[in-house]
Amino acid sequence: TLPNGGRLYFIGNGDCYSHTAYQDSLSSSGVDSVMLARGALIKPWVFEEIAQNQYLDKSASERLDYVKDFCRYGLECWGSDEMGVGTTRRFLLEWLSFTYRYVPVGILEHLPPSLQDRPPAWMGRNDLETLLGSADFRDWIKISEMFLGPAHKDFKFIPKHKSNSYEIEAEG
Repeated sequence: TLPNGGRLYFIGNGDCYSHTAYQDSLSSSGVDSVMLARGALIKPWVFEEIAQNQYLDKSASERLDYVKDFCRYGLECWGSDEMGVGTTRRFLLEWLSFTYRYVPVGILEHLPPSLQDRPPAWMGRNDLETLLGSADFRDWIKISEMFLGPAHKDFKFIPKHKSNSYEIEAEG
């Protein structure tokens, strides 16, 4: 017999980036839930938006708190020695290679946002917001240095995923 009293659950396949996309997937396809992997990498508060059924315009400092927490968790997991800091930095930079794609709701030209959107260059409402939205790997390293100290002189970084239209290499 099947677990759950014989009930079979269906999960919708990804590209969910907002509470509206989540609700649309549930109602139009009849699935029980929806995968949020890439959407959650770009916008970790998407779960909060779904729970509140509204867009959340997170400030740059609120978004930087996610980075701070990521670094803290990384150092707790991998240690605060040179190896642990290096591992945390690499995973952080991989994550930042996703998060920079977030355009704040307050400056979007249209709703709902889509994972497939490739917005033109934009200026944030303050310098920190602009830094967090930068596609320049050197800015990602600057962000990592806020919490992990200076990168080693021989540090190199190449994103593993191919969501960028060009390959980049960072040296710090």
